[in-house]
Amino acid sequence: MHIKKAEYIISSPSFEKCPAPDKPEYAFIGRSNVGKSSLINMLCNNEKLAKTSNSPGKTQMINHFEIRSVPKAGDFNETQWYLVDLPGYGFAKISQSSRRRWEQMIENYLRKRENLVNVFVLIDARHSPQKLDLEFIKRLGLWEIPLTIVFTKSDKEKQAIVSKNVKSFLESLRKTQQFLPQHFVTSSEKKLGKKNVLGLIGEMNEGFLSGKI
Repeated sequence: MHIKKAEYIISSPSFEKCPAPDKPEYAFIGRSNVGKSSLINMLCNNEKLAKTSNSPGKTQMINHFEIRSVPKAGDFNETQWYLVDLPGYGFAKISQSSRRRWEQMIENYLRKRENLVNVFVLIDARHSPQKLDLEFIKRLGLWEIPLTIVFTKSDKEKQAIVSKNVKSFLESLRKTQQFLPQHFVTSSEKKLGKKNVLGLIGEMNEGFLSGKI
C-alpha cells in the first residue's frame, strides 16, 4: 500500500461526535509514551501529522485522520479510510475523574463505532509483559473486537532482549487466550514493520469494501 495523502480531520470528545461512519476505520492505542504518534507519522510518511510529546497523556480525545491510499505508487485505484489516534491508557498526570471519563469514552468508541475494522494495540518492545497491557487485550477479547499487536521501539533495545520480551508477552497471552492475535515488531526510526502494517490494512480495506468484514 502507498499512502497518497493523510489529513487531520477532527478531535472528538465522544464517539457520538465522530465523523460519519462511511469509511473503514483503524484505531491505534497503547500505554502512554509507547510511541503511538511516531508510529502513525511513520506509517503516513508525515512527521508532523500526529503530535508527539515527552509528556504522557497528551492525546485526550478521539483523533481522526483521513487517509487516501493506492495499492502501490502510480496506481489510480484510490481507497479512503480513517486512521484513529486514541488516548493512551495507564500512567498520565490527570485526576481520577478525568481518567474514568477517558476510559468510558474509549470503551464506548471501541464497542459502538460501527465502521471500526481493527484495533492496533501498541506494546513497548523494550519491556517485559505489563499487566495493564495484558488486561486491556483481554478486555478487547471479551468485547469481541478484532485486534493486532504492534511491538514498538524495537531499535531502542538489543534485539535479543526484544525477541525475549515479544516471546514472553505472547506466552503470557496464551495463558488466557485460545488464539493469539497477529503481531508485528516495528521501529518508527528505522521504518521497520511499516510494509506489514499497511499491507494488513490494505487487505482489511478490501474485505470491508467487499462486505466480507
